[in-house]
Amino acid sequence: MHRVELRKPDGRRLWLFSNQSISHDAAPSPFPEPLEGRPHQRWHPLRGEWVTYAAYRQGRTFLPPPEYNPLAPTRDPAFPTELPAGNWEVAVFDNRFPALMLPDGKCEVVVFTQDPASSLGALPLARLELILDVWGERTAELGALDSIKYVLPFENRGAEVGVTLHHPHGQIYAYPVVPPVPARMQTGVLKEVIENEIVDGRRVLYEGKHAVAFVPECARYPYEVWVAPIQRVQWLHQLSSEVKADLARALKTVLLKYDGLWSRPFPYLMAWYQAPTDGEAHPEWHLHAEFYPPYRTRDRLKYLAGTELAGGYFAMDALPEEKAKELQQVQVAL
Repeated sequence: MHRVELRKPDGRRLWLFSNQSISHDAAPSPFPEPLEGRPHQRWHPLRGEWVTYAAYRQGRTFLPPPEYNPLAPTRDPAFPTELPAGNWEVAVFDNRFPALMLPDGKCEVVVFTQDPASSLGALPLARLELILDVWGERTAELGALDSIKYVLPFENRGAEVGVTLHHPHGQIYAYPVVPPVPARMQTGVLKEVIENEIVDGRRVLYEGKHAVAFVPECARYPYEVWVAPIQRVQWLHQLSSEVKADLARALKTVLLKYDGLWSRPFPYLMAWYQAPTDGEAHPEWHLHAEFYPPYRTRDRLKYLAGTELAGGYFAMDALPEEKAKELQQVQVAL
């Protein structure tokens, strides 16, 4: 993996990645001045968790027309975007509108491709492997900071889940604490879950030598899918080349099945859960991704409602086996 680090005019950092040697222009920015204002956290005494406040995010770029795409490479220096021209494949930069800022955290944007009409599932396997490498590299660098206790790469796809820019991209949030959801995952049971799913087979979408994808028996969302290495790995930067290659195949299989199931782009939240970066070994942790699509049926959206939001008690009106069967029937070619 080739890597170049640059500095934007407003002080933010930019990293360019590629499987080949990188040529590039200077780092551009639509914003000449550093960001004013800082996010802050407040403690919720009844829920026992932190809440972040960043009111300036109300002014962030929202669904611009294609000619003003801030994630496309800069074509005219008089109208700079966030990214330079060049032959880079993946780019990462400090979010201009972060919900977290050092020393209390950090937010980065990960651009998967220069092509605004593409998608994560449409990218070749070599690019998906590179993205796994990039997530791992950023996890290692961010996790090495004393103030960072958890690193979460994720992608929101589709306006249905709140995307404000359609160009294929994700984000990385680096937290000063382990967030509540991954904190509850530190039980060490995922390896047993994976083994049971493989033996059962009814909900498996992909099974390779090193990686697996399946609709979990305990799915809380219709078409929820988990992707994981079969053997336990704690962090993305620990993936061997063989496991990374198979994980890319599992990931692409899921994404192609999603898009093959619908006549329109399939919306989802994809989150990669890995061990905390608090200096401990965490042998109990098992790296994996979880996909949360909002669809309940082919023409109705599933949003969280009273029992889920108020009670934290999920109610599913579709069986995981039924949705797994639908996805299994979608033929894909890697």
